Amino acid sequence: MKQDTLVNEGDGLMRWISSSLKRKLSTLLLLSVLVPLLALGLFAYNMAATTTEEKAKQAGTSLLRQVSTNLEFIVKDIENLSIFLIGQKDVQQYLSATGDDPIVQTRMIEFLSNLEFSKAYISDITIYPLQPSYPPLSNATIFDTGLTVELDERIHNHQTTSKFWTERYRTETASGPQDVISLIRPINNLYGFKQLGTVVISLDEREIAKMLKQTKMPGEGYVMLTNKSGKVLSSSNPDIVGRHLEELMPGVALEGQVGTFNYGKRDGKVTILYDAIDDMGWTLTGVMPFSEYRNQNSYVLQLMVVVIAVSVLLVAVLVLYFVQKVTNPLVMLAQFLKHSNPEEPLQTYPVQTMDEVGQLVRSYNKLSNRIELLTDQVKQEEVNKKEADMQALQAQINPHFLYNTLSSIHWMALMSREEKIAEMVGSLSDFLRFSLNKGEEFCTVEQEFAHANHYGNIQSIRFPDKFTLHMELEPALKGQIMLKLLLQPLIENALIHGIQKGPGKGEIHVSAKSTPGGMLFSVEDTGVGMDADKLAELRVRLEDAKDMKEEKVRLEKGSYGLRNVNKRLLLHYGSLSGLQIASAVNEGTRVTFYIPMTGEGEE
Repeated sequence: MKQDTLVNEGDGLMRWISSSLKRKLSTLLLLSVLVPLLALGLFAYNMAATTTEEKAKQAGTSLLRQVSTNLEFIVKDIENLSIFLIGQKDVQQYLSATGDDPIVQTRMIEFLSNLEFSKAYISDITIYPLQPSYPPLSNATIFDTGLTVELDERIHNHQTTSKFWTERYRTETASGPQDVISLIRPINNLYGFKQLGTVVISLDEREIAKMLKQTKMPGEGYVMLTNKSGKVLSSSNPDIVGRHLEELMPGVALEGQVGTFNYGKRDGKVTILYDAIDDMGWTLTGVMPFSEYRNQNSYVLQLMVVVIAVSVLLVAVLVLYFVQKVTNPLVMLAQFLKHSNPEEPLQTYPVQTMDEVGQLVRSYNKLSNRIELLTDQVKQEEVNKKEADMQALQAQINPHFLYNTLSSIHWMALMSREEKIAEMVGSLSDFLRFSLNKGEEFCTVEQEFAHANHYGNIQSIRFPDKFTLHMELEPALKGQIMLKLLLQPLIENALIHGIQKGPGKGEIHVSAKSTPGGMLFSVEDTGVGMDADKLAELRVRLEDAKDMKEEKVRLEKGSYGLRNVNKRLLLHYGSLSGLQIASAVNEGTRVTFYIPMTGEGEE
């Protein structure tokens, strides 16, 4: 009986949870977050000690790598400086000269002083000439170098055949004692490769110690720089400078270029990190007390327990809160849509959030506005199209008697043998016949070219020897249908604004070529052209939509203009058919437009 009661209570709990989206989300989120969180806490508790040690080693290794990189840069810079001194013209001339010139010596000392001053880590630069009568040149007054007798003799007797770095030693200078590590390099003649002297560039050990102290090893840890023999050249702990690694840590062997290992036992246990400096035989070694790990591990473990407990409580509260915030707008939106009438205009729903739910509500609100906007836009485009076509028709010359009168004048001119007049009147008559054309909007490409040619004949008679009109039409395009009265305004624009403003005779090239799916028309002149600013302004005017009444006024003045042609193309053929203009000063202007093929009129 008791077991049946528990089963019934469990079933009732599941039904209660499943009956609400809010309760289902709350339960699933709590289980999906709390279970991994607790498991992660247990795993982190067991791994904290190892992780802390590894992170400390990684941090220490990274610090050593940074210091090693800085030291490599300094060493490389000093070696490059020595190469620069060897190849320096004044140094070569001074060491190759046969006489001792005090002025040259002074200039050379100033030169070395400037080099030393630009590098804070350089203690002194000294050049030892091969000729015994020449004194050494140095930026500092050195009383005692502190080098071994053997090494000092090698320098003064020029027995150095290749570069090498010395151990740490002390020099006595006018500014006081200094601990240095020196690069010694022979100076050879650039042409005969005969040795001329020796250069010694000393690295200030204090600068190295300063870099090592900046590593800030935890606790009583320290960093030291050792040479091939294991002697400490510099350290953040000045007490161990000059001692050997074997003396400090008996039995320690550093294998490889980079590594870490633990050394010692119990309270004396330390972690040793090392990083070798390439091509130098130097090694950076860091020492970290192991007791620092134990202190950090104890603190981390205590903190982790507190964090997990607080996180569990916080996650539970946040899950319940966020589920409430997410589901409430959905419930309200579902109720709103449920009671909406699909036959009526969509009503606006208030936006209360900026998340995905808010985006859903905003998209719903935009739906009705977008439908209404598209409807109005389609209506307005149809109105604009009809109005533009009506304006084009209004711009035509309507009186039929004028056509008949021109025909009479044409025959009278022929009878009087006035061929130029007859040609001009005949072209004008054909021009007007095409313009009237019973109010038709479209024509064949061949008719449009003929109309443009008539206009060209009239203007060539008005302006003799001013321009030549070239027409190029692919035969396959003659029967294709296009919107009429497009080429003549472009030719007129080329003549007035391009050719007539130039000093000599120009050319106008009109062409129509087939392209994939359409026809490409071009009107190009050799006139004065226009600069980039004027071209940009013209393109803006083409794209700028103005009041149709203003366009009507312009048409009544007798000119279609580029804007009217561009607007008619866009209304009839879409955005891909607008005018494209290219121009350059004193090179001419080229206007092109594209018309898609409809398939009508194909031969």
